[in-house]
Amino acid sequence: MGDVADKVAYFQAITGLDDPDLCAEILSAHNWDVELALSNFTSNPRAAADANASEATTSRTSPEQVETGLVVGAAGGPPGLAWKIVTLPFSIISGSLGLVSGAVGFGVWAVSGVLSYGLGMIGLNSGRNGEESSSSTRLLSVSAAVSEAMNFVACFERDFGRIMPNFVAEGFMDALQRSRNEYKLLFVYLHSPDHPDTPVFCERTLCNEDLVAFINENFVAWGGSIRASEGFKMSNSLKASRFPFCAVVMAATNQRIALLQQAEGPKSPEEMLTVLQRVIEESAPVLVTARVEAEERRNNIRLREEQDAAYRAALEADQARERQRIEEQERLEREAAEAERKRKEEEEARERAAHEAAEREAALVKIRQEKLLSLGPEPEKGPDVTQVIMFLLVFIVPKK
Repeated sequence: MGDVADKVAYFQAITGLDDPDLCAEILSAHNWDVELALSNFTSNPRAAADANASEATTSRTSPEQVETGLVVGAAGGPPGLAWKIVTLPFSIISGSLGLVSGAVGFGVWAVSGVLSYGLGMIGLNSGRNGEESSSSTRLLSVSAAVSEAMNFVACFERDFGRIMPNFVAEGFMDALQRSRNEYKLLFVYLHSPDHPDTPVFCERTLCNEDLVAFINENFVAWGGSIRASEGFKMSNSLKASRFPFCAVVMAATNQRIALLQQAEGPKSPEEMLTVLQRVIEESAPVLVTARVEAEERRNNIRLREEQDAAYRAALEADQARERQRIEEQERLEREAAEAERKRKEEEEARERAAHEAAEREAALVKIRQEKLLSLGPEPEKGPDVTQVIMFLLVFIVPKK
């Protein structure tokens, strides 16, 4: 982590401290070494207690500046849309990534022996045994979160019937991501089996047909028992003080959630419907804007992909034409070279034929001369000389 803000946010998410200035002071005292600061902070209860006391003093002296994101209306009325920003504990965040994190004292969850699925995917876990260990740990971590969610849904259906909100059998971060993908808010129900108001609230309110239909249509619902690990951690993160506890949240930046509304204690179906309808009305512009922006992004991505595809097609066509032109040029050059070679061969053949004919003519002339010389001179006419006259008959065959 090279950025100071990232280090402060990371340290704040792990330790649970709400004051970023205090986190910055602790990191500065440890020369901005996050691992060293976390090690000293978690292994020194006195330092942790001092930090918590310092943070509590800050909260008492200036509650408006505490890092909770609380937005108070100008007239002291009810809070607006996103009235609190909640920083999730690191164990909740890492649960969706397959990390193993443990709990430490004073209600803060820190990492104890992290085996990261993400590190394994990018090849930072070396060795076959390390890969197998990371894979098995990842499966255990993911299956634990899913198992808790499935167990909650099964127990809730067994105790209160099939008419119930469609709680997703996923971890909290996966449910949050699902609501984000579906452009809906996340309805959170924290179940306290031992609270005396829980059975009546579940039977008469949470399982009310009108309320169930409204929640299933407008929200992604996630529920967890405070007896389970993730439900307990979320109850601490949302600072649930009374049960039954319901909340409406949406994803925010830097691994945080925006707490839009919460309902603590027993409520009637009409009261819950009124609260949820108001949240839907207030958040509708945000959700519509997010949906429109996402649609614009998808359209822009699709347009860029189409433009890239058209560019690639045009580029491939140009390259094909260039290859064809080069091949045609090479073919013409080969044909010209072949024609030139044949011309040279024919010219050489004619020269050889003329040279051979000249040599043959010279040889005949030489033979004639030699024979003439071998006969000697013609004798003059006389009694001792016989003259022979030869007549050659020429037959002419007429052609028809």
